[in-house]
Amino acid sequence: MALLLNAQSVSKSFGATNLFREVSFTVNDGDRIGLIGPNGSGKSTLLKMLSGEIDADSGEVTPRKNLRMAYVAQESQFPDGATVRAVLEAALQRARVRESEWDQRLHSTFGLTGFESLEADAGTFSGGWRKRLAIAEALVQQPDLLLLDEPTNHLDFVGIEWLEALLTSGSFASVVISHDRYFLENVATQMAELNRAYPNGMLRAKGNYSEFLEAKEEFLHAQARHQDALENRVRIEKEWLRRGPKARATKAKARIDNANKLIAELADLSNRSRVTSANFDFAATGRQTKRLVELEDLSYAIETRTLFDKLNFHLTAGMRVGLVGPNGSGKTTLLRLLTGEIEPTAGQIKRANLLRFTYFEQNRTLDGDQTLRRALAPDSDAIVYQDRVIHVASWASRFLFTGEQLNQPVSRLSGGERARVLIAQLMLQPADVLLLDEPTNDLDIPTLEILEETLLEYPGSLVLVTHDRYMLDRIANIVIGLDGEGNAGAFADYAQWEAWLEEREQAKKQAKAPERAANAAPASSKKKLSYLEEREWSTIEERIAQAEEVVNRHHAEIEDPAVATDAGRLQTALADAAKAQEVVDDLYTRWGQLEAKRN
Repeated sequence: MALLLNAQSVSKSFGATNLFREVSFTVNDGDRIGLIGPNGSGKSTLLKMLSGEIDADSGEVTPRKNLRMAYVAQESQFPDGATVRAVLEAALQRARVRESEWDQRLHSTFGLTGFESLEADAGTFSGGWRKRLAIAEALVQQPDLLLLDEPTNHLDFVGIEWLEALLTSGSFASVVISHDRYFLENVATQMAELNRAYPNGMLRAKGNYSEFLEAKEEFLHAQARHQDALENRVRIEKEWLRRGPKARATKAKARIDNANKLIAELADLSNRSRVTSANFDFAATGRQTKRLVELEDLSYAIETRTLFDKLNFHLTAGMRVGLVGPNGSGKTTLLRLLTGEIEPTAGQIKRANLLRFTYFEQNRTLDGDQTLRRALAPDSDAIVYQDRVIHVASWASRFLFTGEQLNQPVSRLSGGERARVLIAQLMLQPADVLLLDEPTNDLDIPTLEILEETLLEYPGSLVLVTHDRYMLDRIANIVIGLDGEGNAGAFADYAQWEAWLEEREQAKKQAKAPERAANAAPASSKKKLSYLEEREWSTIEERIAQAEEVVNRHHAEIEDPAVATDAGRLQTALADAAKAQEVVDDLYTRWGQLEAKRN
C-alpha cells in the first residue's frame, strides 16, 4: 500500500512537561487507525502535529506530495450567522478547489451528511449536528487522509452509526482518537496506543480494539518475563559488585560497565511498567427507603413540541437506569425534572422525603484561572471525605495529579484531566441518586473502566445518560428510551430499545407506502437501502439538476465567440464541459442503481 504520511522520531514538550519522545507513526492508503492513550499522553498534540497545525520539537513529519489532508478538531466552532453552504464553501476555498466543481462537491457531501438544507444556520445546531457539519467540512475537500479527534463526542447513537458507516465505506484513510470501545471495534483496522510505558512510546497492532487488547496482553506478558529475567541478572551482578572486584583487568571493567547498564535498564523498565490509575468512590447516604422517585403520566412540551408524554416509571433503591434517545429527545430535560429544577407540563413526580441528588451536568465548566489546588479543595488545603480529613495533595494523587500540578491553573489541564477534577468535586457530595449526564466525554479508556467499576459498586441509585454503548451495556440494569417524537418506554437493555425503534420505523414506512398489488413480491425479498443510501436517494434529483446546470454553463461558454476564437480558452472549456458531463452521467448511473435497489 502507498505511504501517505511518515512521522519519524517526533518529540513534543510543553515547558518542563514531556508529552512523548521519538515516536514514529506512519499512515498508508486504506488504513483506519484508532489512536488511544491515557489522558495527557499527547494524542491530540500528535494529531495536530500530523495535520501540520503545530511543529514537532524534533523529528520530521513528511506527507506524500500533493496529499489532501483534513483535520476535525475536538471542539467544533463556526462563525456567527454562517450557513451550512457558507461553511462548506469556505472549506472548498481553503482547499483551492476550482469554483466550477463547487456545486457538485456541495451536493454530493450534502447527500451523505443528512442536513435538511444547505441554508440552515449553523449557529442553531446542537452539539451533535455541529460535529456532523465539522465532518462535512472535511469531507467536502475529498481528503486522502482524514484526522478525527474524539468525533463521537456529542453525537447520538444514530450519529455514531452514521459515522461508522461513513468511515468503513469511505475511500480515504483515517486516524481517529476515540474512547468509544464499540466504535473502535466496528471501525478500526489498526490500533495504536500512545503511552510512555512502551519502549518506543507507542504500541501498534493490526486489527480492531479487541484484537489490539490481545496483542497488548501478549506484549505485557513478554515484558513481564523480560523484567523477571533482568531482575535475576541484576541481583547476581549486584552481589558480584558488593564483593568489590578490582577494575584493573579489562574483563572486570567490562563486567562492571555491563552491570551498571543492566541496573539502568531495569530501573527504566520498572518505571515504564508501573501502572497508575484514578481512584473513584462515590459516597451514598445509606438511605433505606425502597421507592425513591415515582413518575406518573409525566409529560413535558416545549411550545408545540412534546418531548415525552405520559411517562410512568418508578426509580427504586439500587437501580441503575440508562437514559437513551437521539439528540434533542429530552434526556437532559428529564434529569432536570427529577431534581425539581423545572416543572412538568402534565403529570407528577413523587420524591421520597429529603431525597438528595448529585448532578453531573453535560455542559460542565471549571474556572480556568483557578489553581488545581483550589478546584480540588476550595476552602483550605484539606477536604472532608466520608468523615475523614484528607490533605489536598493526597486527594489530588487519587486522581493522578502530581504535587507540582497543584499550583498550575486549571486551563493548562487536558480535557480528561478537567473531567477528573469534576468527578473529584462530585465525590464530595453524598447522594441517594447520582444523575450523570455524559460523564464519559474526554475520559481515557483506563479511567472509563475504573469509573464503570465504581458505578457498579455504588450502593445508591443512578440515572446515566451516555452515548458510550459499551458503558451502557455494562452499567444499566434497565433502559428508558425516548424516541424524540413524544414516545417513551422502559426496556431491559439497549438492544431491546433499538429493536423497538426499528419496529416503529418499519411501521411508519408501511403506513406511508401505497397499497401493493396482490401479486407484488414480498417485502422480505426486496433489498433495503442503507441509512447513507436513503440520504443519497433523497437528494439525487436535486444534485442531477445542479450538475446539468453546470454542463449548460460550460456549453454556453464554448459558444461564446471570444472563447471559440481563442484556442487555449476553448480547449480548457471543452475539457471542463466533458468533466461536468461525466459527473452528470455518473449521477444518472447511481440513480438507476439506487432505484433498482428500492424496487
